[in-house]
Amino acid sequence: MPDASDRPDTWHAAFDLIRTRGYERRDEPFKLASGQLSHDYVDGKNAIDTGARLTVVCRAVVDLADRTGIEFDAVGGLTMGADPLAHGIAMVADKAWFSVRKEQKQRGREQWVEGHRLRAGTRVLLVDDVISTGGSTEIAFDRVVALGAVVTGVIPMVDRGDVATGRFAARGVPFAALVTYRDLGIEPVKDV
Repeated sequence: MPDASDRPDTWHAAFDLIRTRGYERRDEPFKLASGQLSHDYVDGKNAIDTGARLTVVCRAVVDLADRTGIEFDAVGGLTMGADPLAHGIAMVADKAWFSVRKEQKQRGREQWVEGHRLRAGTRVLLVDDVISTGGSTEIAFDRVVALGAVVTGVIPMVDRGDVATGRFAARGVPFAALVTYRDLGIEPVKDV
């Protein structure tokens, strides 16, 4: 991972939003989605709570995808963490967006994936606001692959550890976090 001085202006602008609007150190530990305790709270949704802030972060993600060679036709992930990023990236990059439900819709088309209708061969970028171990993104991965889509990369806004990198490497999928726990200077989440 390059040091901060080697990163483009888009990254610096996004990092500043994430650090100042999305990160807080808490005196009392709280439970992460992974079940682990932490004093470091990362609220990705607060960092991108306006159109202007969302655009800043989405431009940085698109720039990262370009720099790492991740090509995609559609962008999305598990609702709700991925939704704003998917919409914003789709607008910035002029791509399609989709959202993976946590529960299958019980009426109409009874689908798991909403938005763009993924088909065999659709190149997909998976996103999420904050990843601890990557479990939620793996659920999205399984749902879109079942439709025949090809996951060409995973880019979370923030990765709180090194677990997800290994999980997606084992699946042969490029993984490139926009901001890592190292950037924020916090303790990494461990594999459970």
